[in-house]
Amino acid sequence: MLRHAFKSNKFLSLFIGHAPSPSVGHQGVHAIFFSASLSLHPKQMPNNPRPRSSRPFMIVPVLVATLAIILASSSTARGLFSRVRSETFNKFTAAFNNAPKANLTTTTSPLQAATANLTSKMGRPPVYFFSHGGPDVQYNTKHPVYPILQSIGKEIIQKVKPKAVVVFSAHWQSDTPSEIQLNNGGGPTDLIYDFYGFPDHFYKATFPTTGSPQLAAKIQQLLTKADIRSKGVKRGLDHGVFSGFNVAFPPNTDRAITVPLVQVSLFKSEDPDAHYRLGQAVEELRDEGVVIICTGMTVHNLRDMQFTWGDPRPLPYAVSFDNALKEAVEGDVEGRQERMREAAKRKDARQAHPWMDHLMPIYVAAGAAGKDKGVQTWTLHEGCFAWAQYRFGDVPEE
Repeated sequence: MLRHAFKSNKFLSLFIGHAPSPSVGHQGVHAIFFSASLSLHPKQMPNNPRPRSSRPFMIVPVLVATLAIILASSSTARGLFSRVRSETFNKFTAAFNNAPKANLTTTTSPLQAATANLTSKMGRPPVYFFSHGGPDVQYNTKHPVYPILQSIGKEIIQKVKPKAVVVFSAHWQSDTPSEIQLNNGGGPTDLIYDFYGFPDHFYKATFPTTGSPQLAAKIQQLLTKADIRSKGVKRGLDHGVFSGFNVAFPPNTDRAITVPLVQVSLFKSEDPDAHYRLGQAVEELRDEGVVIICTGMTVHNLRDMQFTWGDPRPLPYAVSFDNALKEAVEGDVEGRQERMREAAKRKDARQAHPWMDHLMPIYVAAGAAGKDKGVQTWTLHEGCFAWAQYRFGDVPEE
């Protein structure tokens, strides 16, 4: 596995000041579950020749044009020309329609071929937003979110039955506000332990998945089509993916992810519209049976942990912003992007997200949803965090 190192930031001293030693045991781990969310910001037409049998018809328009020039000075001639033109046009049209056409071919990707039967029978998969928690969420079986993530994972694997998974995590922002990065590696995908101050066994967590260069290439094609620059890189999965996914999709069970998984970054920005467009760019993947999962938190304020340590009672903004976001997401689809844009401008938005990396993934999810409605399936207000889970679109009937 990759052991990832980051430069410290302004939150690190606060976090370390409260981080328990490895000896605190399970209760200590339970007490610091919020720190789990720590993000150290570190068409191509075939080349078919025209059939020879259609070429003689090209002579007709030339004769018509020549006749028009010769007869143009006489009104009687013009009337004759009009009749000839009409009759000629009708003959030309009939001949064209009956002429043999070139054989046109279309290209089908391996992923489309593999998913054709699935999508025709089951429809498009929904899009999901997970409030992912932190590195301890996979161990903290008593936390209320644990059975919720289990239930969502069961729904995805047993009902949606994805042919591949594409995930966007709050813990991977690209290097610039104008370019997206994505993992285009094949074979087993490593993990990145992007957190500090937890017991040793947290750094031995595993989550076996397999990448797909073919799916990554398809994503890059869609991004290019949407005028979004992208770059393929080799990168492991961060805890915004593997921690919550270990609960939702536990390995070696009937809920494990056994299909290709590709992680895609966010922009390095807090621009809701840019991330909404990012989601819109990859929406087409759903037509091929790909499930898109975006992970973050609906409220995520590490700074205020100093006031809520050990006290699960929610701060006012944890309730107000989470509720406002729900209203923005669940309203009519036509106005959703505008409502969600305005939600990020609320006074309590900056309290809920001092840096909006954990909020941007839900904009990607909403964009990828297209015309599908969004529903908040569950939430929890806890301290300076909110754990809302969302689904965009209907679960296919079995």
